[in-house]
Amino acid sequence: MFRLNAPSRLSVADSFLFGMANATLLFTIIYYITGLHEPFRFGFATEDGPVEWGTAICLFLSSVVLFRNAFVLWGKRGVTVALLTGFYGLLFFFASGEEISWGFRLFHWQPNEFFLQNNAQQETNLHNLVVGDVKLVKTVFGSGLTVVIMLYLLVMPLLYTRLGFVRRIADAVAAPVPDTRHMIMTVAATVVILSVQMMTKWEPYEFIFSLMTLSIFLKPRNADQVT
Repeated sequence: MFRLNAPSRLSVADSFLFGMANATLLFTIIYYITGLHEPFRFGFATEDGPVEWGTAICLFLSSVVLFRNAFVLWGKRGVTVALLTGFYGLLFFFASGEEISWGFRLFHWQPNEFFLQNNAQQETNLHNLVVGDVKLVKTVFGSGLTVVIMLYLLVMPLLYTRLGFVRRIADAVAAPVPDTRHMIMTVAATVVILSVQMMTKWEPYEFIFSLMTLSIFLKPRNADQVT
């Protein structure tokens, strides 16, 4: 019979991460119901604002945790699994750099000719590149990536619990599997973000995803297989 694990008592790290997620949702709701849409757009959820930097930091910390796991797995399960986990870490390191355009505004450097001609915001990142008439931020890094993340956070835990072959594959490639607490937060965040109508509302959504991935990598459902 299909069953999900009951939410266990949160660790200190999870208490902080989920507290930040709840606070982010609460602030978003307050900004919305009080009509403070401009302060939300140009303060709380602006470029290089607290939410965006929080996302970048959490993604970077996620990569650090994955690199640590790779080092541990090297001795426990061999080179292949360790390299796979290291590859996951590189993906999150890349995502962290992309989130802040690799320090474009922080260090005030000038993009080269390629980014000036092909980047929609003339910044040093890949997610704002325009290929022909296609903006990658709206395709590969937009709706497409959102679908992948939602499948990972909501569908993968269900399949992992119910289907033996999914569980064996996930464990074999050391893929950290979300737990029930992550699914609940994902649903709550999705409901809130879809309910509010404000520009840049997706920035808090990304921040909550980054908080959840960090929590997952620290203590996934299959912790004995990936750490």
